Amino acid sequence: MNLPLSILDGGHRDAHGLRVIVTGASGTFGRAICARLSGLGARVIGLDVAPREDDPVEVVACDLTDDEQVPEAVAEAIGRLGGLDLLINNAGIGGPAPAELPPGDEVRRQLDINLLGVWRVTAACVDSLVASRGRVVMLSSRMAVMQLPLAAAYGASKRALVAYADALRMEIGTHVGVTCVYPSMVRSPIHDSTASAGLSLEGMSRYEPLEGVVDTVLRAALSRRVHRDLPTTTRGSVEFFLARHLPSVTDRIISRTLAERVRSGAFKGVELAAGVVRRFGS
Repeated sequence: MNLPLSILDGGHRDAHGLRVIVTGASGTFGRAICARLSGLGARVIGLDVAPREDDPVEVVACDLTDDEQVPEAVAEAIGRLGGLDLLINNAGIGGPAPAELPPGDEVRRQLDINLLGVWRVTAACVDSLVASRGRVVMLSSRMAVMQLPLAAAYGASKRALVAYADALRMEIGTHVGVTCVYPSMVRSPIHDSTASAGLSLEGMSRYEPLEGVVDTVLRAALSRRVHRDLPTTTRGSVEFFLARHLPSVTDRIISRTLAERVRSGAFKGVELAAGVVRRFGS
């Protein structure tokens, strides 16, 4: 259900004419965010490593891990828009990454895209955002505050993203609003590589609808008051509070759920989970 933004936040800014860049614009979240903002009258240009012919807005091809390509693509997008009022850092990837194993290419790629990619894009946008007194919205994750097992790289990258957002807020917050949004699990291809490796988080978290995430992103972008942190559901708000203030409680809940998953045979024969199975299954 898409609630009016005025109900969600007691008032909102008119999106008509806002100049917006959305990263990961051709993915599940990005396409939905771009379509909603464009439908509200915003001028939106996306960045994505693999633009699609049916993207709802114009998308500039950009590899967020490329130090030279990012500022060039951002400059192109800002030039076409004639400035920038809103940056939505949505791009991100997941994948299997047990914390007990040495970091490899999978870990480095997640950190490069989820953290450094955001950093590269944001740095390229700062001057334009300061000039317009704009906003930055960071798509973080509930795993930034409540880490799940066997996906250490994703959680670490999202927690680091929040730290980056905090530092950015201290430096440019006099002129630019910075908000972190914390979705839980949404059905999308981001989970495919983890599932293919036999490390699906099914049962460790609860799915939520994409529409609620998009509503929250728009709330962060368009509310008259700049929010610091926005979970995407009521349950998420409770989990966020517990993880911040009573982390031992959430640790026990997650550990118990993991043990139940192991004993049910969920990770049987999965090499990456062998250590967890050995410890929790005994």
